Amino acid sequence: MSAVSVFHGAGIRNGASVAPARHYGHAASMKGSSPSVGANAPLRLTRRGQVVLIGLPLMLVAAVLLSLAGFVLSPAKASDSAQDLSVTPTISVVVEPGASLWGIAAAVAPERDPRDVVAEIVQLNNLSGGTVVAGQQLFVPAGQS
Repeated sequence: MSAVSVFHGAGIRNGASVAPARHYGHAASMKGSSPSVGANAPLRLTRRGQVVLIGLPLMLVAAVLLSLAGFVLSPAKASDSAQDLSVTPTISVVVEPGASLWGIAAAVAPERDPRDVVAEIVQLNNLSGGTVVAGQQLFVPAGQS
């Protein structure tokens, strides 16, 4: 049997040593297609390949677990039972020309902070912004302390 020898470092001058010959397979396996030469070579991963192969799935699993924990542990219920729910007493007000939510909140509940009352008016009426138009009917919280 004959083997193919490959010499590394050939052509080095000034007395440098030449690396020993390495044998890469048999001459019979060198005939034909070249993919069969490295078919038995083991697969080696670089550090980056290991991070991608192991780290990426771990990060995805961690993201899924955090999402599930958020759904399970979040306080999604408004109340444990229907008896614990309370209805906000409201009155209906028609917006006059030149009126604003701040002015309506101050007029309806002068004893409360107008910011809180405006937030309740926006929530009760499903308002997308803080503007109202003349003639619009709004539900506002009745005077509470």
